Amino acid sequence: MTTSTASVLSTRPLVIGHRGASGYLPEHTLAAYELAVRLGADCIEPDLVPTIDGLLVARHDAELSRTTDVATRAEFAGRSRAGVVDGEPHTGWFAEDFTAAELATLRAVERMPALRPANTAYNGRFPVATFDEVLDLRARLSAETGRTIGVYLEAKHPHHYRGIGVPVEEPVVAALRRHGLDAPDAPVFVQSFCPESLVRFHALGLTVPLVFLAESSGTPVGDPRTYEQHLSAAGLRELRAFVAGIGPQKDLVIPRRPDGTLGAPTELVERAHALGMFVHAWTFRAENRFLPADLRLGAAPQGRGRAVDELRAFLAAGVDGIFTDQPDVGVLARDRQDGA
Repeated sequence: MTTSTASVLSTRPLVIGHRGASGYLPEHTLAAYELAVRLGADCIEPDLVPTIDGLLVARHDAELSRTTDVATRAEFAGRSRAGVVDGEPHTGWFAEDFTAAELATLRAVERMPALRPANTAYNGRFPVATFDEVLDLRARLSAETGRTIGVYLEAKHPHHYRGIGVPVEEPVVAALRRHGLDAPDAPVFVQSFCPESLVRFHALGLTVPLVFLAESSGTPVGDPRTYEQHLSAAGLRELRAFVAGIGPQKDLVIPRRPDGTLGAPTELVERAHALGMFVHAWTFRAENRFLPADLRLGAAPQGRGRAVDELRAFLAAGVDGIFTDQPDVGVLARDRQDGA
């Protein structure tokens, strides 16, 4: 399995703008993606869900009320319903019940207003973006900045969507091919928590690097094996048949001690590197709420702590990329680690 996309983008660890620059602007908006690039991110990360008419839009959740103004829109009041996504019950408005044109009338809102009150100033300003718009933005920003900007996409909830007859893998592949981005050296990564979905992308002939995402505990939806089993030496050897790298939750790389402070690295990075696989860890956020206890500054959860120090610890542990809500902090940490 090729890993050439990584070398096309950078010979240094990648800084991936998690849902754009979501520490500063509402996530998964074209504005957040553009800001991530302006702050130095190598890649932008769109999560994708399908519409009823088979197009892909940039949203993390199948249910829309946490990140859009859909609950305030009288014309869509009748669309609210109960539903189950990957075994979890939800009540609200689901992307697959809307056309892309209808979703384009919605406006994004901040997902975490209590932790990021400044971001709420932008509520209602940015529309829901389509995947094609994200890819067009990538091309424009690459030309403007003179840098090869990558797209690090995730087709969300593949097990759920295939079960209701709106699969996500085929539309992703079709969009990438429309934009000339299905090639081993294209600036694209495709990630998923679902091995079955990655196998499907592989079977569809997609040639960009595929990445297996892993949480620190639990089991992938529809899979009999745990994440821990997939990340064992034997599990990684099996994954290596169709993936180029792994995207572990950061605690799998450096766990926290019982008192919440940052501990010592595990052997996961070494194990993956021994098989020629890269490691892109997630998710790094600068607020105290998300930092190890020894790197927080003050008691306020929304206060900013020593995020650069956390990131440098992970870079020293050998990760090949980091997903961060504050791409400028990631770039600063990488530069300091490099001695720049």
